[in-house]
Amino acid sequence: MPPLPLPLPTNRAFVVQLRTQPPGAPLVWDGRVEHVVSGQMTHFYSLEELVAFISRVLASMPAPSARGGHDAPADA
Repeated sequence: MPPLPLPLPTNRAFVVQLRTQPPGAPLVWDGRVEHVVSGQMTHFYSLEELVAFISRVLASMPAPSARGGHDAPADA
């Protein structure tokens, strides 16, 4: 039996909306992305801009603890 996959943490969830394109048109990376937990959002006009935003947000997230969860804020 294969091992169960690791859970998908909600602080790494994003909503990506792509602008409607005519049928048959090549994919254009034009849309909006929002980080679900923080509400940070931006419009993007290329795949590079989309990936850069996601990378910035993820880099600002606390590192997961050794238990597999997320470290509690210092004032918790």
